[in-house]
Amino acid sequence: MTLFRQLCKNVQILSLVIFILSVITSAALAAPQSDISPVRKNELTHIVKQDCGSCHGMTLKGGLGSPILPADLTGKSVNFLTFTILEGRQNTAMPPWKAIVSKTEAKWIAQQLKKGAFK
Repeated sequence: MTLFRQLCKNVQILSLVIFILSVITSAALAAPQSDISPVRKNELTHIVKQDCGSCHGMTLKGGLGSPILPADLTGKSVNFLTFTILEGRQNTAMPPWKAIVSKTEAKWIAQQLKKGAFK
């Protein structure tokens, strides 16, 4: 085999390896990452049902606070809800929860509220 042919074969093999690695890396980066353990998710669910429920109603249909069921959250983005959970709402009874939940956890709560997962 000539040197040129050997070089071409090596380039093809290297190209294939790079392609496979890029596919694997892309899949890993695209996969949703959740840094919240199942135990913490249970704790957050309890917080929503008990603490949020004390104002928003135990069924989240409203009370002292507004209802927070999926139909009531139409037009409110996950980012808006995450910010509201973390920072509260000025001049309202809605307190900030950033001392209790992380940004990742607040986003997870917001996503679950939008899906109606807290029943």
